[in-house]
Amino acid sequence: MADEMAEQTEDLTGAEIVVRALKDQGVEVVFGYPGGAVLPIYDAIFKQNDIRHILVRHEQGATHMAEGYARSTGKPGVVLVTSGPGATNAVTGMTDALMDSIPMIVLTGQVPTFMIGNDAFQEADTVGITRPCTKHNWLVKDTNELADTIHQAFHVATHGRPGPVLIDIPKDVQFANGSYCPPEGARTRRYSPQTVGDPAAIAEAVRLIEAAERPVLYTGGGVINSGPAASRLLRELAAATGFPVTSTLMGLGAYPASGPLWLGMLGMHGTYEANMVMHDCDLMVCIGARFDDRITGRLDAFSPGSKKIHIDIDPSSINKNVRVDVPIVGDVATVLEALIAEWRGRGAKHETEAVRKWWAQISEWKAVDCLRYARSEKSIKPQHALERLEALTKGHDRYITTEVGQHQMWAAQFLGFDEPNRWMTSGGLGTMGYGLPASVGVQIAHPESLVINVAGEASWLMVMQEMCTAVQYRLPVKQFILNNERLGMVRQWQELLHGERYSHSYSEALPDFVKLAEAFGCKGIKVDDPADLDTAIAEMLAYDGPVIMDVLVEKHENCFPMIPSGKAHNEMLLGEASTEDAIDAGGAILV
Repeated sequence: MADEMAEQTEDLTGAEIVVRALKDQGVEVVFGYPGGAVLPIYDAIFKQNDIRHILVRHEQGATHMAEGYARSTGKPGVVLVTSGPGATNAVTGMTDALMDSIPMIVLTGQVPTFMIGNDAFQEADTVGITRPCTKHNWLVKDTNELADTIHQAFHVATHGRPGPVLIDIPKDVQFANGSYCPPEGARTRRYSPQTVGDPAAIAEAVRLIEAAERPVLYTGGGVINSGPAASRLLRELAAATGFPVTSTLMGLGAYPASGPLWLGMLGMHGTYEANMVMHDCDLMVCIGARFDDRITGRLDAFSPGSKKIHIDIDPSSINKNVRVDVPIVGDVATVLEALIAEWRGRGAKHETEAVRKWWAQISEWKAVDCLRYARSEKSIKPQHALERLEALTKGHDRYITTEVGQHQMWAAQFLGFDEPNRWMTSGGLGTMGYGLPASVGVQIAHPESLVINVAGEASWLMVMQEMCTAVQYRLPVKQFILNNERLGMVRQWQELLHGERYSHSYSEALPDFVKLAEAFGCKGIKVDDPADLDTAIAEMLAYDGPVIMDVLVEKHENCFPMIPSGKAHNEMLLGEASTEDAIDAGGAILV
Protein backbone atom coordinates (compact mmCIF):
# COMPACT_ATOMS: atom_id res chain seq x y z
CA MET A 1 0.00 0.00 0.00
CA ALA A 2 2.85 2.37 0.84
CA ASP A 3 4.46 1.70 -2.53
CA GLU A 4 1.12 2.37 -4.25
CA MET A 5 0.73 5.69 -2.45
CA ALA A 6 4.28 6.67 -3.38
CA GLU A 7 3.54 5.92 -7.02
CA GLN A 8 0.40 8.04 -6.87
CA THR A 9 2.26 11.00 -5.36
CA GLU A 10 5.42 10.74 -7.47
CA ASP A 11 6.97 14.16 -8.04
CA LEU A 12 7.73 15.02 -11.69
CA THR A 13 8.07 18.09 -13.85
CA GLY A 14 5.01 19.05 -15.88
CA ALA A 15 6.75 17.94 -19.08
CA GLU A 16 7.58 14.56 -17.52
CA ILE A 17 3.98 14.24 -16.36
CA VAL A 18 2.76 14.73 -19.93
CA VAL A 19 4.98 11.94 -21.24
CA ARG A 20 4.18 9.60 -18.33
CA ALA A 21 0.43 10.18 -18.76
CA LEU A 22 0.60 9.48 -22.48
CA LYS A 23 2.53 6.28 -21.83
CA ASP A 24 0.02 5.17 -19.18
CA GLN A 25 -2.80 5.80 -21.65
CA GLY A 26 -1.17 3.37 -24.08
CA VAL A 27 -0.03 6.02 -26.55
CA GLU A 28 2.57 4.71 -28.99
CA VAL A 29 2.75 7.59 -31.49
CA VAL A 30 2.53 11.39 -31.27
CA PHE A 31 2.30 13.61 -34.35
CA GLY A 32 3.79 17.01 -33.76
CA TYR A 33 5.89 20.05 -34.53
CA PRO A 34 8.12 21.72 -31.91
CA GLY A 35 8.20 25.36 -30.86
CA GLY A 36 9.33 27.46 -27.95
CA ALA A 37 6.24 26.91 -25.81
CA VAL A 38 6.55 23.09 -25.90
CA LEU A 39 10.32 22.63 -25.72
CA PRO A 40 10.20 21.16 -22.17
CA ILE A 41 7.83 18.43 -23.43
CA TYR A 42 10.08 17.79 -26.42
CA ASP A 43 13.03 17.48 -24.05
CA ALA A 44 11.11 14.89 -22.04
CA ILE A 45 10.25 13.01 -25.26
CA PHE A 46 13.96 12.98 -26.17
CA LYS A 47 14.80 11.24 -22.88
CA GLN A 48 12.54 8.22 -23.45
CA ASN A 49 11.99 5.50 -26.07
CA ASP A 50 8.45 4.27 -25.41
CA ILE A 51 6.56 6.88 -27.43
CA ARG A 52 7.43 7.52 -31.06
CA HIS A 53 7.26 11.09 -32.31
CA ILE A 54 6.49 11.82 -35.98
CA LEU A 55 7.78 15.19 -37.15
CA VAL A 56 5.21 16.70 -39.52
CA ARG A 57 5.68 19.66 -41.84
CA HIS A 58 2.54 21.60 -40.86
CA GLU A 59 0.30 21.39 -37.81
CA GLN A 60 -2.78 20.77 -39.97
CA GLY A 61 -0.93 17.74 -41.30
CA ALA A 62 -0.41 16.53 -37.73
CA THR A 63 -4.12 16.60 -36.99
CA HIS A 64 -5.06 14.74 -40.19
CA MET A 65 -2.35 12.15 -39.50
CA ALA A 66 -3.84 11.67 -36.05
CA GLU A 67 -7.28 11.28 -37.65
CA GLY A 68 -6.01 8.64 -40.07
CA TYR A 69 -4.29 6.81 -37.23
CA ALA A 70 -7.41 6.94 -35.07
CA ARG A 71 -9.87 6.00 -37.80
CA SER A 72 -7.83 2.96 -38.88
CA THR A 73 -7.06 1.66 -35.37
CA GLY A 74 -9.93 2.74 -33.15
CA LYS A 75 -7.38 4.34 -30.81
CA PRO A 76 -7.23 8.09 -30.16
CA GLY A 77 -4.71 10.07 -32.22
CA VAL A 78 -2.37 12.39 -30.31
CA VAL A 79 -1.04 15.76 -31.53
CA LEU A 80 1.58 18.01 -29.95
CA VAL A 81 2.01 21.60 -31.21
CA THR A 82 3.30 24.89 -29.91
CA SER A 83 1.39 28.02 -28.90
CA GLY A 84 -0.08 30.71 -31.15
CA PRO A 85 0.18 29.69 -34.84
CA GLY A 86 0.92 26.10 -33.87
CA ALA A 87 -2.48 25.90 -32.20
CA THR A 88 -4.37 27.91 -34.80
CA ASN A 89 -2.92 25.78 -37.63
CA ALA A 90 -4.45 22.75 -35.92
CA VAL A 91 -7.97 24.23 -35.87
CA THR A 92 -9.02 22.79 -39.25
CA GLY A 93 -8.09 19.26 -38.25
CA MET A 94 -9.84 19.55 -34.90
CA THR A 95 -13.01 20.79 -36.58
CA ASP A 96 -12.77 17.97 -39.09
CA ALA A 97 -12.46 15.44 -36.25
CA LEU A 98 -15.39 17.01 -34.39
CA MET A 99 -17.66 16.76 -37.44
CA ASP A 100 -16.68 13.15 -38.12
CA SER A 101 -16.52 11.94 -34.50
CA ILE A 102 -12.80 11.06 -34.49
CA PRO A 103 -11.09 10.71 -31.06
CA MET A 104 -8.10 13.03 -30.86
CA ILE A 105 -5.99 14.51 -28.05
CA VAL A 106 -4.34 17.83 -28.95
CA LEU A 107 -1.66 19.14 -26.59
CA THR A 108 -0.75 22.78 -27.16
CA GLY A 109 1.92 24.87 -25.56
CA GLN A 110 0.99 28.24 -24.07
CA VAL A 111 2.98 31.25 -22.88
CA PRO A 112 3.77 31.24 -19.13
CA THR A 113 0.75 31.81 -16.89
CA PHE A 114 1.98 35.23 -15.72
CA MET A 115 2.13 36.42 -19.35
CA ILE A 116 -1.33 35.24 -20.44
CA GLY A 117 -3.36 38.22 -21.58
CA ASN A 118 -0.34 40.43 -22.31
CA ASP A 119 -0.14 39.72 -26.05
CA ALA A 120 3.11 37.90 -25.50
CA PHE A 121 5.11 36.42 -28.38
CA GLN A 122 3.13 33.57 -29.99
CA GLU A 123 0.26 33.99 -27.56
CA ALA A 124 -3.28 33.16 -28.63
CA ASP A 125 -6.48 32.47 -26.71
CA THR A 126 -6.28 28.81 -27.64
CA VAL A 127 -9.06 27.69 -25.32
CA GLY A 128 -11.37 30.42 -26.61
CA ILE A 129 -10.51 29.77 -30.25
CA THR A 130 -10.96 26.00 -30.00
CA ARG A 131 -14.03 25.85 -27.76
CA PRO A 132 -16.41 25.54 -30.76
CA CYS A 133 -14.27 22.96 -32.55
CA THR A 134 -13.47 20.54 -29.73
CA LYS A 135 -15.61 18.25 -27.64
CA HIS A 136 -14.01 19.84 -24.56
CA ASN A 137 -10.84 21.77 -23.74
CA TRP A 138 -8.78 22.75 -20.73
CA LEU A 139 -6.20 25.39 -19.75
CA VAL A 140 -4.02 23.87 -17.02
CA LYS A 141 -2.49 26.46 -14.66
CA ASP A 142 -1.42 24.09 -11.88
CA THR A 143 1.09 21.30 -12.51
CA ASN A 144 -0.61 19.22 -9.84
CA GLU A 145 -3.76 19.18 -12.01
CA LEU A 146 -1.97 18.18 -15.22
CA ALA A 147 -2.01 14.37 -14.99
CA ASP A 148 -5.64 14.27 -13.91
CA THR A 149 -6.60 16.59 -16.78
CA ILE A 150 -4.81 14.46 -19.38
CA HIS A 151 -6.52 11.30 -18.14
CA GLN A 152 -9.89 13.08 -18.19
CA ALA A 153 -9.17 14.22 -21.74
CA PHE A 154 -8.64 10.66 -22.97
CA HIS A 155 -11.85 9.59 -21.27
CA VAL A 156 -13.89 12.38 -22.83
CA ALA A 157 -12.38 11.89 -26.30
CA THR A 158 -13.13 8.17 -26.40
CA HIS A 159 -16.44 7.85 -24.54
CA GLY A 160 -19.88 8.77 -25.81
CA ARG A 161 -19.69 10.25 -29.28
CA PRO A 162 -15.92 10.35 -29.91
CA GLY A 163 -14.26 13.65 -30.74
CA PRO A 164 -11.24 15.91 -30.35
CA VAL A 165 -10.20 17.45 -27.04
CA LEU A 166 -7.48 20.00 -26.33
CA ILE A 167 -5.22 20.66 -23.36
CA ASP A 168 -3.43 24.03 -23.30
CA ILE A 169 -0.29 23.85 -21.14
CA PRO A 170 1.61 27.04 -20.19
CA LYS A 171 5.39 26.78 -20.35
CA ASP A 172 5.92 27.44 -16.63
CA VAL A 173 3.53 24.55 -15.83
CA GLN A 174 5.78 22.29 -17.94
CA PHE A 175 8.88 23.36 -15.99
CA ALA A 176 7.34 23.23 -12.51
CA ASN A 177 7.21 20.10 -10.37
CA GLY A 178 3.96 18.45 -9.41
CA SER A 179 2.43 15.16 -8.29
CA TYR A 180 1.55 12.47 -10.80
CA CYS A 181 -1.60 10.36 -10.54
CA PRO A 182 -2.17 7.24 -12.70
CA PRO A 183 -5.28 6.87 -14.93
CA GLU A 184 -7.22 4.88 -12.34
CA GLY A 185 -6.97 7.81 -9.94
CA ALA A 186 -8.37 10.40 -12.36
CA ARG A 187 -11.74 12.10 -11.97
CA THR A 188 -13.47 10.60 -14.99
CA ARG A 189 -16.84 9.78 -13.46
CA ARG A 190 -18.14 13.29 -14.02
CA TYR A 191 -18.57 12.36 -17.72
CA SER A 192 -20.64 9.19 -18.00
CA PRO A 193 -22.65 9.06 -21.25
CA GLN A 194 -25.60 6.70 -21.57
CA THR A 195 -24.67 3.46 -23.31
CA VAL A 196 -27.65 1.19 -22.60
CA GLY A 197 -30.82 1.79 -24.61
CA ASP A 198 -34.23 2.21 -23.01
CA PRO A 199 -35.90 -1.26 -22.96
CA ALA A 200 -39.33 0.20 -23.77
CA ALA A 201 -37.95 2.02 -26.82
CA ILE A 202 -36.16 -1.14 -27.96
CA ALA A 203 -39.39 -3.12 -27.61
CA GLU A 204 -41.24 -0.52 -29.69
CA ALA A 205 -38.51 -0.64 -32.33
CA VAL A 206 -38.90 -4.43 -32.52
CA ARG A 207 -42.67 -4.06 -33.04
CA LEU A 208 -42.01 -1.74 -35.98
CA ILE A 209 -39.43 -4.16 -37.41
CA GLU A 210 -41.95 -7.01 -37.17
CA ALA A 211 -44.55 -5.05 -39.12
CA ALA A 212 -42.33 -3.40 -41.73
CA GLU A 213 -43.03 -4.17 -45.39
CA ARG A 214 -40.52 -1.81 -47.03
CA PRO A 215 -37.69 -1.50 -44.49
CA VAL A 216 -34.14 -0.18 -44.79
CA LEU A 217 -31.15 -0.17 -42.43
CA TYR A 218 -29.55 3.28 -42.75
CA THR A 219 -26.09 3.08 -41.17
CA GLY A 220 -23.34 5.57 -40.41
CA GLY A 221 -19.93 6.13 -38.89
CA GLY A 222 -21.31 5.49 -35.42
CA VAL A 223 -21.39 1.77 -36.21
CA ILE A 224 -17.64 1.82 -36.88
CA ASN A 225 -16.90 4.06 -33.89
CA SER A 226 -18.70 1.62 -31.61
CA GLY A 227 -16.10 -1.05 -32.39
CA PRO A 228 -15.92 -4.41 -34.18
CA ALA A 229 -18.87 -5.85 -32.26
CA ALA A 230 -21.22 -3.24 -33.73
CA SER A 231 -20.34 -4.15 -37.32
CA ARG A 232 -20.76 -7.85 -36.50
CA LEU A 233 -24.16 -7.24 -34.93
CA LEU A 234 -25.28 -5.07 -37.86
CA ARG A 235 -24.44 -7.91 -40.23
CA GLU A 236 -26.24 -10.35 -37.96
CA LEU A 237 -29.39 -8.21 -37.90
CA ALA A 238 -29.34 -7.70 -41.67
CA ALA A 239 -28.85 -11.40 -42.39
CA ALA A 240 -31.58 -12.45 -39.98
CA THR A 241 -34.18 -10.00 -41.29
CA GLY A 242 -33.18 -9.77 -44.95
CA PHE A 243 -33.52 -5.99 -44.75
CA PRO A 244 -31.55 -3.92 -47.31
CA VAL A 245 -28.56 -1.95 -46.00
CA THR A 246 -27.23 1.44 -47.06
CA SER A 247 -24.62 3.70 -45.52
CA THR A 248 -23.35 7.23 -45.27
CA LEU A 249 -19.90 8.13 -46.57
CA MET A 250 -18.45 7.64 -43.08
CA GLY A 251 -20.05 4.24 -42.52
CA LEU A 252 -18.63 2.37 -45.52
CA GLY A 253 -17.31 -1.04 -44.52
CA ALA A 254 -19.56 -1.59 -41.51
CA TYR A 255 -21.63 -3.84 -43.78
CA PRO A 256 -19.62 -5.54 -46.57
CA ALA A 257 -19.87 -4.05 -50.05
CA SER A 258 -19.85 -7.62 -51.36
CA GLY A 259 -22.81 -8.57 -49.16
CA PRO A 260 -26.12 -9.59 -50.78
CA LEU A 261 -28.14 -6.92 -48.95
CA TRP A 262 -25.89 -3.98 -49.85
CA LEU A 263 -27.42 -1.03 -51.74
CA GLY A 264 -24.33 1.16 -51.90
CA MET A 265 -23.85 4.60 -50.39
CA LEU A 266 -26.83 6.93 -50.16
CA GLY A 267 -27.18 10.69 -50.33
CA MET A 268 -26.12 13.44 -52.71
CA HIS A 269 -23.86 11.12 -54.75
CA GLY A 270 -25.34 7.87 -53.55
CA THR A 271 -26.67 5.10 -55.74
CA TYR A 272 -30.05 5.29 -57.43
CA GLU A 273 -31.33 2.21 -55.59
CA ALA A 274 -30.20 3.44 -52.17
CA ASN A 275 -31.88 6.81 -52.59
CA MET A 276 -35.08 5.35 -54.02
CA VAL A 277 -35.26 2.89 -51.12
CA MET A 278 -34.79 5.73 -48.62
CA HIS A 279 -37.57 7.71 -50.28
CA ASP A 280 -40.12 4.88 -50.55
CA CYS A 281 -39.43 2.85 -47.40
CA ASP A 282 -42.07 2.43 -44.69
CA LEU A 283 -39.50 1.82 -41.92
CA MET A 284 -36.10 3.45 -41.63
CA VAL A 285 -33.77 2.09 -38.96
CA CYS A 286 -31.05 4.72 -38.56
CA ILE A 287 -28.02 3.22 -36.81
CA GLY A 288 -25.17 5.54 -35.85
CA ALA A 289 -25.92 8.25 -38.42
CA ARG A 290 -27.15 11.80 -37.90
CA PHE A 291 -29.49 12.74 -40.79
CA ASP A 292 -27.11 15.39 -42.14
CA ASP A 293 -28.04 17.54 -45.13
CA ARG A 294 -25.96 15.55 -47.65
CA ILE A 295 -28.11 12.54 -46.77
CA THR A 296 -31.58 13.99 -46.36
CA GLY A 297 -31.83 16.33 -49.35
CA ARG A 298 -35.00 18.38 -49.05
CA LEU A 299 -36.18 17.87 -45.48
CA ASP A 300 -39.91 18.27 -46.10
CA ALA A 301 -39.72 15.56 -48.80
CA PHE A 302 -37.40 13.21 -46.92
CA SER A 303 -38.85 9.69 -46.75
CA PRO A 304 -42.37 11.04 -46.37
CA GLY A 305 -44.21 7.79 -45.61
CA SER A 306 -41.84 6.08 -43.20
CA LYS A 307 -41.61 5.38 -39.52
CA LYS A 308 -38.14 6.17 -38.21
CA ILE A 309 -36.04 4.52 -35.53
CA HIS A 310 -32.84 6.35 -34.53
CA ILE A 311 -30.06 4.64 -32.55
CA ASP A 312 -27.27 7.01 -31.50
CA ILE A 313 -25.03 7.52 -28.50
CA ASP A 314 -25.27 11.30 -28.87
CA PRO A 315 -28.61 12.54 -27.50
CA SER A 316 -28.13 15.92 -29.21
CA SER A 317 -28.29 14.18 -32.61
CA ILE A 318 -31.75 12.77 -31.89
CA ASN A 319 -34.53 14.87 -33.48
CA LYS A 320 -31.98 17.52 -34.43
CA ASN A 321 -32.66 17.45 -38.18
CA VAL A 322 -35.42 14.87 -38.62
CA ARG A 323 -38.18 13.99 -36.16
CA VAL A 324 -38.14 10.26 -35.41
CA ASP A 325 -40.76 7.92 -34.02
CA VAL A 326 -38.53 5.80 -31.79
CA PRO A 327 -35.37 7.45 -30.40
CA ILE A 328 -32.89 5.12 -28.69
CA VAL A 329 -29.91 6.74 -26.98
CA GLY A 330 -27.05 4.35 -26.40
CA ASP A 331 -23.94 2.66 -27.73
CA VAL A 332 -24.65 1.06 -31.11
CA ALA A 333 -23.24 -2.36 -30.19
CA THR A 334 -25.04 -2.45 -26.85
CA VAL A 335 -28.36 -1.40 -28.37
CA LEU A 336 -28.12 -3.76 -31.34
CA GLU A 337 -27.36 -6.68 -29.05
CA ALA A 338 -30.44 -5.88 -26.93
CA LEU A 339 -32.61 -5.28 -30.01
CA ILE A 340 -31.65 -8.59 -31.64
CA ALA A 341 -32.24 -10.45 -28.36
CA GLU A 342 -35.67 -8.80 -27.96
CA TRP A 343 -36.61 -9.57 -31.57
CA ARG A 344 -35.58 -13.22 -31.29
CA GLY A 345 -37.23 -13.51 -27.90
CA ARG A 346 -40.51 -12.50 -29.55
CA GLY A 347 -40.12 -15.18 -32.22
CA ALA A 348 -37.93 -13.38 -34.83
CA LYS A 349 -41.01 -12.40 -36.82
CA HIS A 350 -41.05 -10.15 -39.88
CA GLU A 351 -43.17 -9.67 -42.99
CA THR A 352 -41.26 -12.15 -45.17
CA GLU A 353 -43.50 -12.00 -48.24
CA ALA A 354 -43.78 -8.20 -48.18
CA VAL A 355 -40.01 -7.86 -47.86
CA ARG A 356 -39.59 -10.26 -50.79
CA LYS A 357 -41.79 -7.99 -52.93
CA TRP A 358 -39.76 -5.00 -51.71
CA TRP A 359 -36.61 -6.69 -52.97
CA ALA A 360 -38.28 -7.25 -56.34
CA GLN A 361 -38.78 -3.48 -56.59
CA ILE A 362 -35.22 -2.87 -55.46
CA SER A 363 -33.97 -5.20 -58.19
CA GLU A 364 -35.70 -3.01 -60.79
CA TRP A 365 -33.94 0.06 -59.38
CA LYS A 366 -30.61 -1.78 -59.36
CA ALA A 367 -31.10 -2.66 -63.04
CA VAL A 368 -30.78 1.05 -63.86
CA ASP A 369 -27.02 0.58 -63.29
CA CYS A 370 -26.66 4.15 -62.08
CA LEU A 371 -22.85 4.08 -62.04
CA ARG A 372 -22.61 3.24 -65.73
CA TYR A 373 -20.52 5.70 -67.74
CA ALA A 374 -19.43 6.15 -71.35
CA ARG A 375 -16.17 4.31 -71.95
CA SER A 376 -13.28 5.84 -73.84
CA GLU A 377 -10.18 4.45 -75.53
CA LYS A 378 -8.66 7.90 -75.98
CA SER A 379 -8.69 9.28 -72.44
CA ILE A 380 -8.76 7.79 -68.96
CA LYS A 381 -12.15 8.17 -67.35
CA PRO A 382 -11.80 8.67 -63.58
CA GLN A 383 -14.38 5.94 -62.96
CA HIS A 384 -12.30 3.54 -65.06
CA ALA A 385 -9.15 4.45 -63.15
CA LEU A 386 -10.84 3.54 -59.87
CA GLU A 387 -12.37 0.37 -61.28
CA ARG A 388 -8.88 -0.78 -62.24
CA LEU A 389 -7.44 0.28 -58.90
CA GLU A 390 -10.16 -1.77 -57.19
CA ALA A 391 -9.52 -4.82 -59.37
CA LEU A 392 -5.74 -4.74 -58.94
CA THR A 393 -5.72 -4.13 -55.15
CA LYS A 394 -8.76 -6.04 -53.95
CA GLY A 395 -6.75 -8.97 -52.60
CA HIS A 396 -4.33 -6.75 -50.68
CA ASP A 397 -4.37 -5.77 -47.02
CA ARG A 398 -5.58 -2.36 -48.15
CA TYR A 399 -6.46 0.96 -46.52
CA ILE A 400 -7.84 3.87 -48.53
CA THR A 401 -7.77 7.57 -47.70
CA THR A 402 -9.09 10.35 -49.92
CA GLU A 403 -8.88 14.04 -50.48
CA VAL A 404 -12.17 15.92 -51.06
CA GLY A 405 -14.04 16.41 -54.31
CA GLN A 406 -15.28 14.36 -57.26
CA HIS A 407 -12.55 11.75 -56.80
CA GLN A 408 -13.76 11.20 -53.23
CA MET A 409 -17.29 10.41 -54.41
CA TRP A 410 -16.05 8.17 -57.23
CA ALA A 411 -13.86 6.32 -54.73
CA ALA A 412 -16.88 5.76 -52.49
CA GLN A 413 -18.86 4.49 -55.49
CA PHE A 414 -16.26 2.26 -57.18
CA LEU A 415 -14.07 0.95 -54.34
CA GLY A 416 -15.54 -1.81 -52.20
CA PHE A 417 -15.00 -2.12 -48.44
CA ASP A 418 -15.86 -5.38 -46.71
CA GLU A 419 -14.47 -4.46 -43.29
CA PRO A 420 -14.69 -1.39 -41.04
CA ASN A 421 -11.75 0.97 -40.43
CA ARG A 422 -10.43 0.57 -43.99
CA TRP A 423 -11.85 3.84 -45.37
CA MET A 424 -10.63 7.22 -44.15
CA THR A 425 -12.15 10.38 -45.60
CA SER A 426 -13.30 13.84 -44.57
CA GLY A 427 -17.08 13.75 -44.42
CA GLY A 428 -18.75 16.52 -42.44
CA LEU A 429 -16.23 19.31 -42.99
CA GLY A 430 -15.09 18.27 -46.47
CA THR A 431 -11.47 19.26 -45.86
CA MET A 432 -9.24 19.52 -48.92
CA GLY A 433 -5.75 18.45 -47.90
CA TYR A 434 -6.98 15.68 -45.60
CA GLY A 435 -5.98 12.61 -47.56
CA LEU A 436 -2.17 12.80 -47.87
CA PRO A 437 -1.46 13.33 -44.16
CA ALA A 438 -4.22 10.86 -43.24
CA SER A 439 -2.49 8.24 -45.39
CA VAL A 440 0.74 8.91 -43.49
CA GLY A 441 -1.07 8.36 -40.17
CA VAL A 442 -2.63 5.13 -41.44
CA GLN A 443 0.73 3.85 -42.70
CA ILE A 444 2.36 4.61 -39.35
CA ALA A 445 -0.34 2.48 -37.70
CA HIS A 446 -0.13 -0.32 -40.30
CA PRO A 447 3.44 -0.35 -41.61
CA GLU A 448 3.07 -3.63 -43.55
CA SER A 449 -0.23 -2.74 -45.24
CA LEU A 450 -0.99 -1.14 -48.59
CA VAL A 451 -2.12 2.46 -48.00
CA ILE A 452 -3.45 4.45 -50.96
CA ASN A 453 -4.60 8.05 -51.00
CA VAL A 454 -7.10 8.71 -53.80
CA ALA A 455 -6.65 12.39 -54.61
CA GLY A 456 -7.47 15.23 -56.92
CA GLU A 457 -4.54 17.39 -57.94
CA ALA A 458 -5.99 20.58 -56.42
CA SER A 459 -6.79 19.03 -53.05
CA TRP A 460 -3.48 17.15 -52.91
CA LEU A 461 -1.47 20.35 -53.39
CA MET A 462 -2.91 21.89 -50.22
CA VAL A 463 -0.78 19.87 -47.78
CA MET A 464 1.70 18.32 -50.22
CA GLN A 465 4.67 19.08 -47.95
CA GLU A 466 3.77 16.02 -45.88
CA MET A 467 5.42 13.90 -48.58
CA CYS A 468 8.61 14.93 -46.77
CA THR A 469 7.26 13.20 -43.67
CA ALA A 470 6.50 10.06 -45.69
CA VAL A 471 10.01 10.03 -47.14
CA GLN A 472 11.72 10.76 -43.81
CA TYR A 473 10.01 7.83 -42.09
CA ARG A 474 10.26 5.53 -45.14
CA LEU A 475 6.50 5.14 -45.40
CA PRO A 476 5.42 3.48 -48.69
CA VAL A 477 2.20 5.48 -49.08
CA LYS A 478 0.78 5.58 -52.60
CA GLN A 479 -0.66 8.88 -53.83
CA PHE A 480 -3.13 8.07 -56.64
CA ILE A 481 -3.91 11.48 -58.15
CA LEU A 482 -6.83 11.79 -60.60
CA ASN A 483 -5.61 14.91 -62.38
CA ASN A 484 -8.26 16.76 -64.40
CA GLU A 485 -6.59 20.17 -64.04
CA ARG A 486 -9.85 21.41 -62.56
CA LEU A 487 -11.55 21.94 -59.22
CA GLY A 488 -13.78 19.11 -60.36
CA MET A 489 -16.75 19.35 -58.03
CA VAL A 490 -16.81 23.16 -58.22
CA ARG A 491 -16.67 22.96 -62.02
CA GLN A 492 -19.50 20.39 -62.03
CA TRP A 493 -21.77 22.65 -60.00
CA GLN A 494 -20.89 25.61 -62.19
CA GLU A 495 -21.81 23.60 -65.27
CA LEU A 496 -25.10 22.26 -63.90
CA LEU A 497 -26.29 25.10 -61.68
CA HIS A 498 -24.46 28.29 -62.70
CA GLY A 499 -24.91 28.51 -66.44
CA GLU A 500 -21.48 27.04 -67.28
CA ARG A 501 -19.72 30.10 -65.90
CA TYR A 502 -16.44 28.52 -64.80
CA SER A 503 -15.28 31.11 -62.32
CA HIS A 504 -11.76 30.17 -61.11
CA SER A 505 -12.36 26.40 -61.19
CA TYR A 506 -9.41 25.48 -63.40
CA SER A 507 -5.64 25.53 -62.92
CA GLU A 508 -3.35 27.14 -65.45
CA ALA A 509 -0.14 26.31 -63.56
CA LEU A 510 0.36 22.83 -62.12
CA PRO A 511 3.63 21.12 -61.22
CA ASP A 512 5.10 18.21 -63.09
CA PHE A 513 4.17 15.59 -60.51
CA VAL A 514 6.88 13.16 -61.61
CA LYS A 515 9.59 15.80 -61.14
CA LEU A 516 7.92 16.87 -57.89
CA ALA A 517 8.10 13.27 -56.66
CA GLU A 518 11.78 13.13 -57.53
CA ALA A 519 12.35 16.41 -55.69
CA PHE A 520 10.71 14.89 -52.58
CA GLY A 521 12.90 11.80 -52.96
CA CYS A 522 10.17 9.35 -53.92
CA LYS A 523 8.97 7.69 -57.13
CA GLY A 524 6.85 9.48 -59.72
CA ILE A 525 4.66 7.81 -62.35
CA LYS A 526 2.59 9.50 -65.06
CA VAL A 527 -0.07 7.86 -67.21
CA ASP A 528 -2.54 9.33 -69.71
CA ASP A 529 -3.41 6.36 -71.96
CA PRO A 530 -6.08 3.85 -70.86
CA ALA A 531 -4.00 1.07 -72.44
CA ASP A 532 -1.12 1.81 -70.02
CA LEU A 533 -3.19 2.19 -66.86
CA ASP A 534 -2.92 -1.36 -65.49
CA THR A 535 0.84 -1.41 -66.05
CA ALA A 536 1.23 1.93 -64.25
CA ILE A 537 -0.87 0.77 -61.27
CA ALA A 538 1.17 -2.44 -61.07
CA GLU A 539 4.38 -0.37 -61.07
CA MET A 540 3.01 1.80 -58.26
CA LEU A 541 2.11 -1.26 -56.17
CA ALA A 542 5.44 -2.97 -56.78
CA TYR A 543 7.58 -0.04 -55.65
CA ASP A 544 8.76 -0.44 -52.05
CA GLY A 545 8.47 3.21 -51.07
CA PRO A 546 6.29 6.30 -51.40
CA VAL A 547 4.86 6.95 -54.87
CA ILE A 548 3.13 9.91 -56.50
CA MET A 549 1.12 8.63 -59.45
CA ASP A 550 -0.26 11.28 -61.81
CA VAL A 551 -3.27 9.89 -63.67
CA LEU A 552 -4.36 12.38 -66.33
CA VAL A 553 -8.12 11.89 -66.60
CA GLU A 554 -10.99 13.29 -68.64
CA LYS A 555 -11.24 16.97 -67.69
CA HIS A 556 -15.00 17.47 -67.80
CA GLU A 557 -16.44 14.23 -66.44
CA ASN A 558 -19.32 14.70 -64.00
CA CYS A 559 -20.01 12.61 -60.91
CA PHE A 560 -23.45 10.97 -61.03
CA PRO A 561 -25.89 10.20 -59.52
CA MET A 562 -26.37 13.62 -57.99
CA ILE A 563 -29.20 15.03 -55.91
CA PRO A 564 -29.15 18.79 -56.54
CA SER A 565 -29.49 21.07 -53.55
CA GLY A 566 -33.12 21.46 -52.53
CA LYS A 567 -34.34 18.29 -54.24
CA ALA A 568 -35.73 15.06 -52.81
CA HIS A 569 -34.13 11.61 -52.87
CA ASN A 570 -36.19 10.52 -55.86
CA GLU A 571 -35.15 13.56 -57.89
CA MET A 572 -31.70 12.63 -59.09
CA LEU A 573 -29.47 13.68 -61.92
CA LEU A 574 -28.07 10.62 -63.68
CA GLY A 575 -25.48 10.21 -66.39
CA GLU A 576 -26.73 9.82 -69.95
CA ALA A 577 -25.94 6.11 -69.90
CA SER A 578 -28.41 5.44 -67.04
CA THR A 579 -31.19 8.01 -67.52
CA GLU A 580 -33.35 6.06 -69.98
CA ASP A 581 -33.34 2.93 -67.82
CA ALA A 582 -34.25 5.00 -64.75
CA ILE A 583 -37.27 6.49 -66.51
CA ASP A 584 -38.35 2.98 -67.48
CA ALA A 585 -38.06 1.96 -63.81
CA GLY A 586 -40.40 4.75 -62.77
CA GLY A 587 -37.90 7.17 -61.27
CA ALA A 588 -38.43 10.95 -61.25
CA ILE A 589 -35.26 11.89 -63.09
CA LEU A 590 -34.11 15.46 -63.48
CA VAL A 591 -32.62 16.27 -66.89
